[in-house]
Amino acid sequence: MSFQLAGTIIDIFDENQVTDKFKKREFVVETSDNGFTEQIKFQLVQDKTNLIEGFQTGQPVKVHFNIKGNKWKDNYFVNLQVWRIEAAVQGSSGGGSSTGDSPSEPPSGDIPPMPDSEDDLPF
Repeated sequence: MSFQLAGTIIDIFDENQVTDKFKKREFVVETSDNGFTEQIKFQLVQDKTNLIEGFQTGQPVKVHFNIKGNKWKDNYFVNLQVWRIEAAVQGSSGGGSSTGDSPSEPPSGDIPPMPDSEDDLPF
């Protein structure tokens, strides 16, 4: 399942080589929805860390991402893993997220699809 969010880049962090085989880069997008302003941190990993190149703070963007969750020791972590960034038109709607199955969406493969029939519910 994929999500998207439109907003303005307010911060871009340097690439972080976490281990020999893992690198990441983070950036923050500010969005306004229903009168509330949110600053949302996204993560680019491995070969996707260069997707933010060419973008700068103050630039409106649309971010396409997947939600990833991990457990480490007794803590749970959620990351918004970006797989595509595109420039947005100035003045486009600021917030909101939506799901969709676009042809360019990479297969998630992590979570099996939910059944379409309500008869499959266990209660």
